[in-house]
Amino acid sequence: MTPTTAVAEIAAAVATATAVVPIGAGTHAEIGGRVLEATEVRAPSGIVDVQPFDMTVSVRAGTPYAELDAALAEHGQECPLDASDASATVGGIIATGLSGLRRLGHGPLRDHVLEVEFVTAEGKVARGGGPTVKNVTGYDVPRLFVGSLGTLGVITRVTLRTRPRPAASEWFETATAASVLRGALFAPTAIVRARGVTAVLLEGNAADLRAETDTASFAPSAAPTHPVGVHRARIAIDPAQLDGLLTALDAIDGLDSLAEYGVGTVHVATETVSGLVAARGAAEGLGGWMLRTGGATDLDPFGGTFPAVELQRRVRHALDPTGKFSPGRVPATETR
Repeated sequence: MTPTTAVAEIAAAVATATAVVPIGAGTHAEIGGRVLEATEVRAPSGIVDVQPFDMTVSVRAGTPYAELDAALAEHGQECPLDASDASATVGGIIATGLSGLRRLGHGPLRDHVLEVEFVTAEGKVARGGGPTVKNVTGYDVPRLFVGSLGTLGVITRVTLRTRPRPAASEWFETATAASVLRGALFAPTAIVRARGVTAVLLEGNAADLRAETDTASFAPSAAPTHPVGVHRARIAIDPAQLDGLLTALDAIDGLDSLAEYGVGTVHVATETVSGLVAARGAAEGLGGWMLRTGGATDLDPFGGTFPAVELQRRVRHALDPTGKFSPGRVPATETR
Protein backbone atom coordinates (compact mmCIF):
# COMPACT_ATOMS: atom_id res chain seq x y z
CA MET A 1 0.00 0.00 0.00
CA THR A 2 1.16 3.55 -0.70
CA PRO A 3 2.14 5.17 2.63
CA THR A 4 0.15 8.18 3.82
CA THR A 5 2.22 11.27 4.65
CA ALA A 6 0.16 14.23 5.96
CA VAL A 7 -0.48 14.24 9.70
CA ALA A 8 -4.28 14.35 9.23
CA GLU A 9 -4.08 11.42 6.81
CA ILE A 10 -1.89 9.49 9.26
CA ALA A 11 -4.35 10.12 12.09
CA ALA A 12 -7.27 8.92 9.96
CA ALA A 13 -5.36 5.81 8.85
CA VAL A 14 -4.36 4.93 12.42
CA ALA A 15 -7.90 5.40 13.72
CA THR A 16 -9.36 2.88 11.27
CA ALA A 17 -6.53 0.35 10.93
CA THR A 18 -6.02 -2.75 13.04
CA ALA A 19 -2.25 -2.64 12.60
CA VAL A 20 0.04 0.27 11.67
CA VAL A 21 3.78 0.52 10.96
CA PRO A 22 5.61 3.85 10.61
CA ILE A 23 8.27 3.78 7.90
CA GLY A 24 11.10 6.14 7.01
CA ALA A 25 14.11 5.67 4.80
CA GLY A 26 14.45 2.00 5.75
CA THR A 27 18.02 2.38 7.02
CA HIS A 28 17.11 0.70 10.34
CA ALA A 29 14.48 -1.70 9.00
CA GLU A 30 16.40 -4.84 9.98
CA ILE A 31 16.45 -3.97 13.68
CA GLY A 32 13.89 -5.89 15.68
CA GLY A 33 11.38 -8.47 14.53
CA ARG A 34 9.51 -8.50 11.24
CA VAL A 35 6.24 -6.56 11.05
CA LEU A 36 3.59 -8.34 8.98
CA GLU A 37 0.26 -7.18 7.55
CA ALA A 38 0.20 -3.58 8.71
CA THR A 39 -0.88 -0.29 7.16
CA GLU A 40 2.22 1.74 6.30
CA VAL A 41 2.38 5.43 7.22
CA ARG A 42 5.18 7.87 6.54
CA ALA A 43 5.72 11.10 8.49
CA PRO A 44 5.93 14.40 6.58
CA SER A 45 9.33 16.01 6.02
CA GLY A 46 10.79 19.50 6.27
CA ILE A 47 12.33 21.92 8.73
CA VAL A 48 9.59 23.69 10.71
CA ASP A 49 11.55 26.26 12.72
CA VAL A 50 15.15 26.96 13.68
CA GLN A 51 15.75 29.06 16.80
CA PRO A 52 19.53 29.62 16.86
CA PHE A 53 19.45 31.88 19.94
CA ASP A 54 17.37 29.35 21.91
CA MET A 55 19.48 26.57 20.39
CA THR A 56 16.48 24.48 19.32
CA VAL A 57 15.09 23.22 16.03
CA SER A 58 11.65 21.87 15.20
CA VAL A 59 11.63 19.35 12.35
CA ARG A 60 9.11 16.97 10.81
CA ALA A 61 9.92 13.34 11.50
CA GLY A 62 10.29 12.31 7.85
CA THR A 63 13.15 14.74 7.26
CA PRO A 64 16.47 13.13 6.25
CA TYR A 65 19.26 13.73 8.76
CA ALA A 66 21.43 15.24 6.02
CA GLU A 67 18.80 17.93 5.40
CA LEU A 68 18.57 18.78 9.10
CA ASP A 69 22.35 18.95 9.44
CA ALA A 70 22.65 21.27 6.43
CA ALA A 71 19.97 23.60 7.79
CA LEU A 72 21.68 23.88 11.16
CA ALA A 73 25.10 24.38 9.56
CA GLU A 74 23.82 27.66 8.10
CA HIS A 75 23.57 28.91 11.71
CA GLY A 76 26.87 27.42 12.85
CA GLN A 77 25.07 24.76 14.87
CA GLU A 78 24.39 21.03 14.84
CA CYS A 79 22.35 18.36 16.55
CA PRO A 80 24.64 15.34 17.05
CA LEU A 81 22.16 12.59 16.19
CA ASP A 82 25.03 11.16 14.13
CA ALA A 83 23.11 8.76 11.93
CA SER A 84 25.25 6.01 10.43
CA ASP A 85 23.46 6.76 7.13
CA ALA A 86 22.75 10.44 6.33
CA SER A 87 19.59 9.42 4.45
CA ALA A 88 18.03 8.13 7.69
CA THR A 89 15.03 10.17 8.77
CA VAL A 90 14.97 12.09 12.05
CA GLY A 91 11.94 10.10 13.25
CA GLY A 92 13.60 6.82 12.34
CA ILE A 93 16.78 7.72 14.21
CA ILE A 94 14.79 8.62 17.32
CA ALA A 95 12.55 5.56 17.10
CA THR A 96 15.61 3.32 16.83
CA GLY A 97 17.38 5.11 19.67
CA LEU A 98 20.92 4.22 18.65
CA SER A 99 23.40 6.95 19.56
CA GLY A 100 26.32 7.70 17.24
CA LEU A 101 30.07 7.53 17.84
CA ARG A 102 30.12 10.96 19.54
CA ARG A 103 28.04 9.82 22.51
CA LEU A 104 31.01 10.06 24.91
CA GLY A 105 31.29 13.80 24.30
CA HIS A 106 27.70 14.77 23.56
CA GLY A 107 25.62 12.31 25.57
CA PRO A 108 23.02 9.75 24.44
CA LEU A 109 20.53 10.47 21.69
CA ARG A 110 17.64 10.86 24.16
CA ASP A 111 19.31 13.95 25.67
CA HIS A 112 18.80 15.88 22.42
CA VAL A 113 15.01 15.39 22.22
CA LEU A 114 12.93 18.13 23.87
CA GLU A 115 9.46 17.63 22.40
CA VAL A 116 7.68 15.02 20.33
CA GLU A 117 4.42 15.23 18.39
CA PHE A 118 2.82 11.87 17.64
CA VAL A 119 -0.36 10.13 16.56
CA THR A 120 -1.91 7.94 19.24
CA ALA A 121 -3.56 4.56 18.83
CA GLU A 122 -6.96 6.34 18.78
CA GLY A 123 -5.86 8.45 15.83
CA LYS A 124 -5.40 11.65 17.82
CA VAL A 125 -2.45 14.04 17.53
CA ALA A 126 -0.67 14.54 20.88
CA ARG A 127 2.48 16.20 22.15
CA GLY A 128 4.88 15.52 24.97
CA GLY A 129 7.69 17.64 26.35
CA GLY A 130 8.16 21.27 25.36
CA PRO A 131 10.01 23.43 22.81
CA THR A 132 12.46 24.85 25.36
CA VAL A 133 15.50 23.41 27.07
CA LYS A 134 13.72 23.75 30.41
CA ASN A 135 10.05 22.84 30.22
CA VAL A 136 7.31 21.34 32.36
CA THR A 137 7.78 18.65 34.96
CA GLY A 138 5.97 15.32 34.80
CA TYR A 139 6.22 12.30 32.53
CA ASP A 140 9.11 12.58 30.07
CA VAL A 141 7.14 11.38 27.05
CA PRO A 142 9.84 12.25 24.45
CA ARG A 143 12.31 9.88 26.07
CA LEU A 144 9.75 7.07 25.96
CA PHE A 145 9.71 7.36 22.18
CA VAL A 146 13.50 7.15 21.87
CA GLY A 147 14.18 3.51 21.05
CA SER A 148 10.50 2.57 20.89
CA LEU A 149 10.88 1.12 17.36
CA GLY A 150 7.48 2.43 16.29
CA THR A 151 5.54 0.58 18.99
CA LEU A 152 4.10 3.53 20.95
CA GLY A 153 2.77 5.81 18.23
CA VAL A 154 3.67 7.51 14.95
CA ILE A 155 6.21 10.29 15.48
CA THR A 156 5.29 13.21 13.20
CA ARG A 157 7.43 16.11 14.48
CA VAL A 158 10.17 16.65 17.06
CA THR A 159 11.93 19.58 18.69
CA LEU A 160 15.62 18.99 19.25
CA ARG A 161 18.32 20.66 21.29
CA THR A 162 21.17 22.08 19.18
CA ARG A 163 24.74 23.04 20.02
CA PRO A 164 27.49 25.16 18.44
CA ARG A 165 29.23 23.43 15.57
CA PRO A 166 32.88 22.87 16.58
CA ALA A 167 35.45 25.03 14.84
CA ALA A 168 37.66 21.96 14.40
CA SER A 169 36.88 18.26 14.50
CA GLU A 170 39.60 15.70 13.84
CA TRP A 171 40.35 12.04 14.39
CA PHE A 172 43.76 10.88 15.61
CA GLU A 173 45.39 7.49 15.92
CA THR A 174 47.38 6.98 19.08
CA ALA A 175 49.62 4.44 20.75
CA THR A 176 48.26 5.44 24.15
CA ALA A 177 46.02 2.77 25.65
CA ALA A 178 42.33 3.51 25.18
CA SER A 179 41.66 2.81 28.86
CA VAL A 180 43.85 5.76 29.94
CA LEU A 181 43.06 8.26 27.18
CA ARG A 182 39.96 9.67 28.84
CA GLY A 183 41.95 10.83 31.83
CA ALA A 184 44.85 12.06 29.73
CA LEU A 185 42.80 14.29 27.42
CA PHE A 186 40.42 17.17 28.04
CA ALA A 187 36.85 16.17 27.09
CA PRO A 188 37.49 13.83 24.14
CA THR A 189 34.42 13.45 21.92
CA ALA A 190 35.05 9.77 21.17
CA ILE A 191 37.59 7.08 21.99
CA VAL A 192 37.32 3.90 19.95
CA ARG A 193 39.27 0.78 19.15
CA ALA A 194 38.82 -0.79 15.74
CA ARG A 195 40.90 -3.52 14.13
CA GLY A 196 43.59 -3.21 16.78
CA VAL A 197 43.94 0.56 16.36
CA THR A 198 42.93 3.10 19.00
CA ALA A 199 41.51 6.37 17.69
CA VAL A 200 40.28 9.51 19.41
CA LEU A 201 38.02 12.29 18.14
CA LEU A 202 38.75 15.78 19.44
CA GLU A 203 36.56 18.81 18.77
CA GLY A 204 36.89 22.49 19.60
CA ASN A 205 39.47 25.15 18.84
CA ALA A 206 42.10 23.98 16.33
CA ALA A 207 44.99 25.31 18.43
CA ASP A 208 43.67 23.44 21.48
CA LEU A 209 43.50 20.22 19.48
CA ARG A 210 47.11 20.59 18.41
CA ALA A 211 48.22 21.34 21.95
CA GLU A 212 46.62 18.12 23.16
CA THR A 213 48.02 15.94 20.41
CA ASP A 214 51.48 17.47 19.95
CA THR A 215 53.26 14.27 20.88
CA ALA A 216 54.74 11.39 18.91
CA SER A 217 51.92 9.07 20.00
CA PHE A 218 49.22 10.99 18.09
CA ALA A 219 48.84 11.12 14.32
CA PRO A 220 45.92 12.50 12.25
CA SER A 221 43.80 9.74 10.78
CA ALA A 222 40.62 9.08 8.85
CA ALA A 223 37.46 8.48 10.82
CA PRO A 224 37.08 4.82 11.81
CA THR A 225 34.48 2.85 9.91
CA HIS A 226 31.84 0.56 11.31
CA PRO A 227 32.46 -3.18 10.96
CA VAL A 228 31.32 -4.61 7.65
CA GLY A 229 29.62 -7.97 7.32
CA VAL A 230 26.39 -9.67 6.30
CA HIS A 231 25.43 -10.20 9.93
CA ARG A 232 25.70 -7.25 12.30
CA ALA A 233 24.95 -6.41 15.92
CA ARG A 234 25.48 -3.86 18.66
CA ILE A 235 26.54 -4.83 22.18
CA ALA A 236 25.91 -2.79 25.33
CA ILE A 237 28.08 -3.58 28.34
CA ASP A 238 29.43 -1.99 31.52
CA PRO A 239 32.40 0.13 30.29
CA ALA A 240 34.51 -1.46 33.03
CA GLN A 241 34.04 -4.85 31.29
CA LEU A 242 34.98 -3.59 27.83
CA ASP A 243 38.57 -4.86 27.71
CA GLY A 244 37.48 -8.31 28.84
CA LEU A 245 34.77 -8.41 26.20
CA LEU A 246 37.18 -7.35 23.45
CA THR A 247 39.55 -10.15 24.42
CA ALA A 248 36.69 -12.62 24.00
CA LEU A 249 35.51 -11.08 20.72
CA ASP A 250 39.02 -11.09 19.24
CA ALA A 251 39.05 -14.86 19.69
CA ILE A 252 35.96 -15.31 17.47
CA ASP A 253 37.08 -16.23 13.98
CA GLY A 254 36.12 -13.69 11.31
CA LEU A 255 34.48 -11.22 13.71
CA ASP A 256 35.12 -7.49 13.11
CA SER A 257 34.45 -5.01 15.92
CA LEU A 258 34.52 -1.33 16.85
CA ALA A 259 34.40 -0.49 20.56
CA GLU A 260 33.42 2.83 22.14
CA TYR A 261 35.40 3.43 25.34
CA GLY A 262 33.69 5.26 28.18
CA VAL A 263 30.33 4.30 26.69
CA GLY A 264 30.36 0.50 26.62
CA THR A 265 29.03 0.05 23.08
CA VAL A 266 30.64 -2.46 20.73
CA HIS A 267 29.62 -2.79 17.07
CA VAL A 268 30.30 -6.22 15.56
CA ALA A 269 29.94 -7.77 12.12
CA THR A 270 30.67 -11.16 10.63
CA GLU A 271 29.94 -13.29 7.58
CA THR A 272 28.53 -16.13 9.69
CA VAL A 273 25.52 -16.37 11.98
CA SER A 274 27.58 -18.51 14.32
CA GLY A 275 29.91 -15.54 14.78
CA LEU A 276 27.01 -13.41 16.09
CA VAL A 277 25.86 -16.23 18.33
CA ALA A 278 29.35 -16.47 19.82
CA ALA A 279 29.47 -12.66 20.27
CA ARG A 280 26.14 -12.73 22.10
CA GLY A 281 27.42 -15.46 24.38
CA ALA A 282 30.56 -13.47 25.15
CA ALA A 283 28.54 -10.34 25.92
CA GLU A 284 25.98 -12.06 28.12
CA GLY A 285 28.76 -13.88 29.97
CA LEU A 286 30.01 -10.48 31.14
CA GLY A 287 26.59 -9.05 31.96
CA GLY A 288 26.10 -7.35 28.58
CA TRP A 289 23.32 -7.44 26.01
CA MET A 290 23.36 -7.73 22.21
CA LEU A 291 20.94 -6.25 19.68
CA ARG A 292 21.01 -7.75 16.19
CA THR A 293 21.04 -4.84 13.73
CA GLY A 294 21.29 -6.63 10.39
CA GLY A 295 21.29 -10.03 8.75
CA ALA A 296 20.84 -13.26 10.74
CA THR A 297 17.08 -13.21 10.18
CA ASP A 298 16.56 -16.43 12.14
CA LEU A 299 18.43 -15.13 15.18
CA ASP A 300 16.42 -13.56 18.00
CA PRO A 301 17.13 -9.83 17.53
CA PHE A 302 17.05 -9.16 21.26
CA GLY A 303 18.20 -12.36 22.94
CA GLY A 304 16.99 -13.90 26.17
CA THR A 305 18.12 -11.04 28.41
CA PHE A 306 15.89 -8.26 27.07
CA PRO A 307 16.47 -5.33 29.47
CA ALA A 308 13.60 -3.87 31.55
CA VAL A 309 11.06 -5.90 29.60
CA GLU A 310 8.30 -5.71 32.21
CA LEU A 311 8.51 -1.93 32.41
CA GLN A 312 8.51 -1.63 28.62
CA ARG A 313 5.52 -3.95 28.35
CA ARG A 314 3.53 -1.80 30.79
CA VAL A 315 4.41 1.42 28.95
CA ARG A 316 3.44 -0.08 25.61
CA HIS A 317 0.14 -1.40 26.94
CA ALA A 318 -0.70 2.02 28.42
CA LEU A 319 -0.13 3.86 25.14
CA ASP A 320 -1.28 1.14 22.73
CA PRO A 321 -3.54 -1.30 24.62
CA THR A 322 -4.62 -3.23 21.50
CA GLY A 323 -1.08 -3.68 20.15
CA LYS A 324 -1.83 -1.76 16.96
CA PHE A 325 1.60 -0.25 16.38
CA SER A 326 4.33 -2.29 14.69
CA PRO A 327 3.11 -5.74 15.82
CA GLY A 328 5.98 -8.22 15.84
CA ARG A 329 8.75 -5.57 15.96
CA VAL A 330 9.40 -6.07 19.70
CA PRO A 331 7.53 -9.30 20.56
CA ALA A 332 8.66 -9.40 24.20
CA THR A 333 6.70 -6.21 24.97
CA GLU A 334 3.44 -7.26 23.36
CA THR A 335 0.46 -8.10 25.55
CA ARG A 336 -1.93 -9.62 23.07
